[in-house]
Amino acid sequence: MASTRVFRSSAVTVIDYRCDISPDDAPFVELHESFSLSYVRRGTFGCHARGRSFELVTGSILVGHPGDEYICTHDHPAGDECLSFHFTPAAVVETIGYRPDVWRSVCVPPQPQLMVLAELAQAVAEGSGEVALDELGMLLAARFVEIISGRQRRPTEVRAHDRRRAVEAALWLDANSHDPIDLERAAGEFGLSSFHFLRLFAKVLGVTPHQYLIRSRLRRAARLLADDPRSITEIALDVGFGDLSNFVRTFHRAAAVSPRGFRRAAKGDCRIFQDRLDAN
Repeated sequence: MASTRVFRSSAVTVIDYRCDISPDDAPFVELHESFSLSYVRRGTFGCHARGRSFELVTGSILVGHPGDEYICTHDHPAGDECLSFHFTPAAVVETIGYRPDVWRSVCVPPQPQLMVLAELAQAVAEGSGEVALDELGMLLAARFVEIISGRQRRPTEVRAHDRRRAVEAALWLDANSHDPIDLERAAGEFGLSSFHFLRLFAKVLGVTPHQYLIRSRLRRAARLLADDPRSITEIALDVGFGDLSNFVRTFHRAAAVSPRGFRRAAKGDCRIFQDRLDAN
């Protein structure tokens, strides 16, 4: 099985798994080393765990509990692919919620409430979208717990104190947007759990912390492209993007022009935006 780590924070790790085991290969015992939710994005396989057998198809989720053994079977030769979210014990116990019966449910059949979040996460892993994978992991896990336990979170009224805290968090993100910031670090600055911080910030301001962070970086980049002579690469790194390709892709998605085209427009080449208007 090929595995590629696509994201890692202090609370969440995301791994892309691609399995090409055939029906002729003998199954073997495996061990869950962490709490995990593995979304089957393609293919099918079987799983035997806790005395029961399950068949997972595209859209299903394999649930992992630390220390639990399981055996996967592959009766179909097409192979399978999973996007797997692994959570630290602290993230589950202190933030998401721990119930042994929920986290030992082994398998969740395709559920629309979970599939849409997992497909969004897949798009983000492939370079699309502004939501961070740790944010999506927390949302996916919280929704999973709600569905399996049958408990819906009660809508909470946002107090004035919480509104101020969300605004202070936005100001802090603006001031530190040039630094690497993940959900765990931002939440820790305000003494909140990751999921509480994410939920509070989004409820008050209408965007997730990562979306706000990316837009803060884009605002600063647009200003620098307009009046700073440095190279596009230098500007991308200065505002907090880790590499040039990510910056170019994100900027183009937001502005409908490349950073180079935007800079030309800022210097008086209005044809850049006129061409966009004529095309609509």
